[in-house]
Amino acid sequence: MRLTKSIPNMFTLGNLFCGFLSVGFAANGQFNNAAVLILIGMMLDSMDGRLARMLKADSALGKELDSLADIVTFGVAPSFLVYYTYFFQFELIGLAIAGLFPLFGAYRLARFNISSGKSSINYFIGVPITAAGGILAILTLFGDKIPNIVTTVIFTGLCFLMVSKIRIPSLKEVPLPKYGTIVTFFLGCLLFLLYKGTYGQSPYLMYIAAPLYIAYLAYRFVKGKNNKDID
Repeated sequence: MRLTKSIPNMFTLGNLFCGFLSVGFAANGQFNNAAVLILIGMMLDSMDGRLARMLKADSALGKELDSLADIVTFGVAPSFLVYYTYFFQFELIGLAIAGLFPLFGAYRLARFNISSGKSSINYFIGVPITAAGGILAILTLFGDKIPNIVTTVIFTGLCFLMVSKIRIPSLKEVPLPKYGTIVTFFLGCLLFLLYKGTYGQSPYLMYIAAPLYIAYLAYRFVKGKNNKDID
């Protein structure tokens, strides 16, 4: 029973470790690998909360751990990624600008944590840091096709959107197994095309996380059909 209760936290720690590895890959010039690890962190982040509810393992510790993991994987890691791929040419000023992203993200997370009891399931106040970090990771994957000025504008915009009071529609009511399987399959094909011929250089964790995520979605789909209700 104790092991079951700790499973969601293991996924959260996996998310945090992906953030740490992403920073390391970015520092070594393996920018695509660093971006993929952030996307893997998004997969794990989408799973831990739902697993906690499924296993009735919700805890205050898990919620705090989730926020700490998010600031690393979707705040610190993407900012380093953008710094090493573009802002590095501005030296110290570039490093300072890149550092703004986790600062805004941390503020957004703190605000969310103290107001989550009052928030609606239909919308978010400000762009979630998970989405913002994922957008920066995707921009880096296609960095050779996107002008640097576009990346700079999006980076700046995301910083302010995270702490804004704009209501962002939530997809919590969307039946994840139905649509999540389609999205996961699409992302899997995209990653295969990106890394075709260079699979030996891509993060080994990708080959563990993707099948695990698909298995999780399949389990939820079967459970939803048996219960005639997909939460």
